[in-house]
Amino acid sequence: MVARSAGRSPVWLVAVWGATRLLLLLFVLKVLVFPGPDVTSDVSVIYRDWYEVLRTGTFPSDDVTWQYPPAAAFAILSPALLPFLEYATAFFVLACAVDAAVLALLWRAGRGSGRSPRGAWVWVVGVPLLGPTVYARYDLMVTAVAVAALLAAGRHARVAGALAAVGALLKVWPALVLVGMGGRRPWVAAAVGGAGLAGLFAVTMPGAFAFLTFQRERGVEVESLGALVFHVARHFGWEGGVLLNYGSMEFLGPHVDTVSTVSMGLSAAAFGWLLLWRVRAARSPGPRSPRSRSQPPESQPQPSESRSSRSPSSRSRFAAHTAADAAFVAVLLFTVTSRVISPQYLVWLVGLATVCRCFRASRMRVPVALVLAASLVTVLEFPLLFADVVASTPLGIALLAVRNGLLVAAALVGARALWRDTVRRGFAGGRPGASGPGISRAPSADSPATAG
Repeated sequence: MVARSAGRSPVWLVAVWGATRLLLLLFVLKVLVFPGPDVTSDVSVIYRDWYEVLRTGTFPSDDVTWQYPPAAAFAILSPALLPFLEYATAFFVLACAVDAAVLALLWRAGRGSGRSPRGAWVWVVGVPLLGPTVYARYDLMVTAVAVAALLAAGRHARVAGALAAVGALLKVWPALVLVGMGGRRPWVAAAVGGAGLAGLFAVTMPGAFAFLTFQRERGVEVESLGALVFHVARHFGWEGGVLLNYGSMEFLGPHVDTVSTVSMGLSAAAFGWLLLWRVRAARSPGPRSPRSRSQPPESQPQPSESRSSRSPSSRSRFAAHTAADAAFVAVLLFTVTSRVISPQYLVWLVGLATVCRCFRASRMRVPVALVLAASLVTVLEFPLLFADVVASTPLGIALLAVRNGLLVAAALVGARALWRDTVRRGFAGGRPGASGPGISRAPSADSPATAG
């Protein structure tokens, strides 16, 4: 009874959020000292320097550490909203405010039939697992936009698409939230909104897309999956080393280009799988509602009825939870195959995981748990024991192997669950309506995603 009332009442939720966020603020404001390297220097030094350049109406295109799409300027300039505070302090306060806004969205989304407050609890617990880094990067703001887009997908398709476009121009990856949205409306809204905003930046601010060159020239970051090859190779005489390159600690030396190419190839394969999933899922008819099954033959849709009532998208497995599940899996796949896995990438995954857990019908329970476990290991490898990671000590290698292993497991389990939920369930063996072994025909508990 206590656990059930805690889940339904926002009192405990707000109390735990307040306690954990106060602790994060004390760390980033340096009232308390968090062990390891200073994670706030990105804000107090790098972001502040970019802020001064952006205020002049141009991008810091001569700075190789500027590797972000043009809308990132909004996040970097946001401390101007609090002119009475010093830049870094204003940034941290705004990050906390965005954190609170996401919690409010998740709590509201978790109410009602087929919904769950567990999404809000995942946010409350998952964010502080990453330590003060979460408030010392602008990724929390990007994640908030992606969360809002997914929560809007069921009823406000155009708004969801527009938010996805804004998110993509903040940090690219939120474009992936579109992959599980049914119908054309969110895609059209994203294309129109994204093109318009990108064009506006290109015309008004020089250097808006210089980041593309800097991203292309990046190497293999020490925390990535591919980096494990070099961490181990250093103990067997590999002649390369670790240097600060393009704003992060990267491996440089023999065969780095090969591993980088393999990583990009795996990302291309992940994209191919997502495309295949999208096509198959869109063609897979979902189970009919109880009402339609109870209708007599003469009341069933006739050939003369509108095409929209019989379109594949309206009968597909794109339920409301599908958009969240697909986005979560997509970002997982691109994270584990990336040449870079910075700690703040886990903020993205925690944010998407929260939306999945807002839906009782979501199939992402195990992958979400794995991501939360990976978040806890992440704060150990950065910043607590980052020196061991950079030096490729046995402890550093073990931490990376566990963290990246958890993420790979989450990606594989999530991809399998997504496929079974949307493809095999309604389209096994190429026969519409057939079910795979051991898979229920029962309709999802949540409402279909928009298909207009």
